[in-house]
Amino acid sequence: MKLNYRVLVFIAAAIFGLALSAPSLLNLQKGPKITLGLDLQGGLHMLLGVDTDEAIESKIKSLASSVKYAAEDEDLIIDEFKVRDGKIGFELLDKDDMPKMDEILKKIEGIAVQKDGLKYTVSLTPQEIESVKKYAITQAVDTIRNRLDQFGLAEPTVAKQGEDKILVEVPGIKTPEQEQRIRELIAKAAHLQLMAIDEERAANVDRMTPAEAAQYGDVILKDAQNPNRKYLVKEIPILDGSMLTDARVAFDKNNQPVINFSLNSQGAQIFGDFTGKNVGKRLAVVLDNRVYSAPVIRERIGGGSGQISGGFSVKEAHDVAIALRSGALLAPVFMEEKRSVGPSLGADSIKASMVALITGFIAVVVFMILYYGIAGAVADVALIVNLFLILAIMALFGATLTLPGMAGIVLTVGMAVDANVIINERIRELLYEGKSVAKAIEQGYANAFSAILDANITTLIAAVVLYAYGTGPIKGFAITMSIGILASMLTAILGTHGIWQMLESKIDKNRLNRWFGIKLEGGR
Repeated sequence: MKLNYRVLVFIAAAIFGLALSAPSLLNLQKGPKITLGLDLQGGLHMLLGVDTDEAIESKIKSLASSVKYAAEDEDLIIDEFKVRDGKIGFELLDKDDMPKMDEILKKIEGIAVQKDGLKYTVSLTPQEIESVKKYAITQAVDTIRNRLDQFGLAEPTVAKQGEDKILVEVPGIKTPEQEQRIRELIAKAAHLQLMAIDEERAANVDRMTPAEAAQYGDVILKDAQNPNRKYLVKEIPILDGSMLTDARVAFDKNNQPVINFSLNSQGAQIFGDFTGKNVGKRLAVVLDNRVYSAPVIRERIGGGSGQISGGFSVKEAHDVAIALRSGALLAPVFMEEKRSVGPSLGADSIKASMVALITGFIAVVVFMILYYGIAGAVADVALIVNLFLILAIMALFGATLTLPGMAGIVLTVGMAVDANVIINERIRELLYEGKSVAKAIEQGYANAFSAILDANITTLIAAVVLYAYGTGPIKGFAITMSIGILASMLTAILGTHGIWQMLESKIDKNRLNRWFGIKLEGGR
């Protein structure tokens, strides 16, 4: 009995499987672990809707801000610059400025321009409106996923569902406080705007209605800390969060949490130009339509950086910074369905799945030994190593184990042992034909390999398709099945073949019943 390369590879695979699956099985502090999915450890399930109409309004305001800045940069004189009913309206005071304005608007894609003398009306084309709505949903999925990832949550599921819905599943959320914090983080629009205070009419803000403010191209916003305090700001922002590059929590001279933010080159230029032209006036820092501060501009502010202060707690500042870094939601999201999966339900799922896995495993092990003798025991050893390999690889890559994933493992048990059933039957056939044990083993593996490979490849293709087009639980099933198929090729074919090559000299030709579960005439 001597070792061969197949056995050495099999032993290495077994050690690898045992070492990397141990932290998950024994719940050790160190080492990679498998993350349990929502259905196994409990958590939060939400179905969100997206208000795409708000995305259109935000797009129009952003467009208005760009047009106004470009016009001022070209020294064009504009009167009554307003946004109404999804359209931008303004009037040029000098007819000679029309070619320059036309050139500015020509560079902007997806807009329709109507002119009536010196009056301009700019709106989005129907194709652009549809594109903005679709992008708002896609962007919401990416933004929410980024926020949850930066929050440090393990394996959240965020996926588009249907035309305008978003499925969010967050495992491990066990308390109402955690749930509330996650909901606020997801729903926070994090729409940062720097807006000019209307100094001419600001003193009358408490006596003004929103309709009266709109007549002057203004909006009334409340203070973030004191809802009774109001600000009259220009409706069209100087710049918005789309030009933000970073946001970090810091502490001011009073040791209070603040958020320092940085702008890209375009935002820095706009910010610098505006502050340079408006020294002595106030600039409102607005987040989600609430004014957090409105400092007086003392001098031109270059460098493209600013600060948001407003009585944040450390947690609030941390969450707002995450939301700003991950990007503003172009369209608000709202809750359509919420469901909390308790840990007890997860424990019941794990218990039921483990009973199914262990029962199925024991039944397969016993059957293989009773029917195939030692050959069945060899297949069982390969099966055990296969299970450890599945767990080890999932732990190594930080994969999430879901209830369908456990079903995939149970299915893999049957598929892995099926390969050895085919091999053992081929060996039996050759032994019945009078072949020697050595030839029966070699030809048995050779004859069975093509059938096993074809079956595994077709199943693997199906698993890849499930993973590519499935969501959540379907992906979990596809992952465990794929890993199981690949691991079984190593254990059931390479590993058992090496074991038989090592045991070949020990096989008693007169006791094939014990080795392969068959009886040959004449005692063979």
